[in-house]
Amino acid sequence: MKSSNNAPPENFSGVTLARILRPRGLRGEVAAEILTDFPERLPKLHEVWLAGERGAPRRVRVQRCWLSPGRGGQAIFHFADINCVEEAEPLRGLEVQVPIEQRAQLEAGNYFVGDLVGCEVWEVGASAALGSVRDVEFPGGAPLLAVDSTEGEVLVPLAAEFCLNIDVKAKRIDVKLPEGLLDLNRR
Repeated sequence: MKSSNNAPPENFSGVTLARILRPRGLRGEVAAEILTDFPERLPKLHEVWLAGERGAPRRVRVQRCWLSPGRGGQAIFHFADINCVEEAEPLRGLEVQVPIEQRAQLEAGNYFVGDLVGCEVWEVGASAALGSVRDVEFPGGAPLLAVDSTEGEVLVPLAAEFCLNIDVKAKRIDVKLPEGLLDLNRR
């Protein structure tokens, strides 16, 4: 990859949009698994960061990107200076990222899972946190906050009537749990 300034800025924080699966075609294109809820953004990208375990992320120019309905839906990227299968092969497994400041804007009341993970969950009136969000589960219906508490996992519906205040900057969620929820989760 030829670029005069492809090193990440200090304190670079990227958001992963896709993961490169394999070379595709003979001209250096790669097929990527789509990992964003906003795949329509991918063909509009002009520049991305490729990140992986093999060193710091590096900036690359996107020559072209399109969405392919085959294989469950993938993004096909053709990056600048990648012109054959042999040059595309080392990209396998890398994540396609954009700086966190460029991630999609959400409507009020919607949150990125990564912003919720790590938040402390406080029950209204309690003197100590119930626990912290380990993950967000999507079983159908309302998403569930998987909260690690001292008494095990507690699943809290991510709904306005239970989650009264969500402050992702302060990493805090204030909840009013329905009666019996903690007992239900302890079984």
